[in-house]
Amino acid sequence: MTQVTLEHICAARERIAGKVERTPTVLSPSLSEQLGAQVHLKLEHRQTTGSFKLRGASNAVASLSADEKARGVVAASTGNHGRALAHAAKLEGMRAVICMSRLVPGNKLDEIRRLGAEVRIVGNSQDDAQQEVDRLVAQEGLVMLPPFDHPSIIAGQGTLGLEMIEQVPDAALVLVQLSGGGLASGVAAAVKGVSPRTKVIGVSMARGAAMKASLDAGHPVLVEELPTLADSLGGGIGLDNRLTFAMCRDLLDDVILLGEDEIAAAIRHAYAQEREIVEGAGAVGIAALLAGKVRSDGPVIVLLSGRNIDMDLHRKIVCGEAPSLKERAA
Repeated sequence: MTQVTLEHICAARERIAGKVERTPTVLSPSLSEQLGAQVHLKLEHRQTTGSFKLRGASNAVASLSADEKARGVVAASTGNHGRALAHAAKLEGMRAVICMSRLVPGNKLDEIRRLGAEVRIVGNSQDDAQQEVDRLVAQEGLVMLPPFDHPSIIAGQGTLGLEMIEQVPDAALVLVQLSGGGLASGVAAAVKGVSPRTKVIGVSMARGAAMKASLDAGHPVLVEELPTLADSLGGGIGLDNRLTFAMCRDLLDDVILLGEDEIAAAIRHAYAQEREIVEGAGAVGIAALLAGKVRSDGPVIVLLSGRNIDMDLHRKIVCGEAPSLKERAA
């Protein structure tokens, strides 16, 4: 498979029905006033495990054979995929092993352990964690379900795009988080499959944006993983990337990068104006609007992708304190 299509995404929606929430989309008066066009917030951070990742994980687990389910699953994760996979595996009574780097916040580790998954902390990057995944696949026979570059994961995330266009049929622009590309490519495939004229823009942090660097280079490249408020967007895309690089290249209309202060301002805005608690990655769409990096003559959908932020860090941000880089990675 070289592309995940609208047909695959529609099949995924049927497969995960009843296993994930259909999250609401609401109008933001404050952001609409600032942009001069309607801005709708897709509240996916209210998903069962606190992020969109449950869609892809649920679809991937549901697509496994009985033999694969008996062997158990393993994945590298910056936190949210691991939590989602742990949740989906627990519902099936399956073994799950989640491998993560030392940059993953402690609150995300605690939630994954609470769901019964085994946690392995390896190295200082997602690439380091992936080496442990490869070892477990080779030596213990676990089934790898990666966080983004997998057709079932992409199709599951794409169900978000279907909901967005159903909830705002006249959307002119969708702002979607961009990391490894599973979410962005799935949403773009769904949105453009239903509404070809709607633009889809990927949004990421400036510190260690691997997909943006790869798109600029014309091929997957290695990028140093750096501490950032948008920790869920960290990690590489894999030099042997099979799906998401090409899909993001072909389907995204643009990519926007945000600084740490811009992301912090968006977390504060989400709390003070929208009454929503979102993590740094979940806030990057709002950050792009507040920073004046988005223009649109028609309705805009901004995805709030996750809420799994350390609450002490959140308190400091909304109170105007500037967390150190060490705190952002802890």
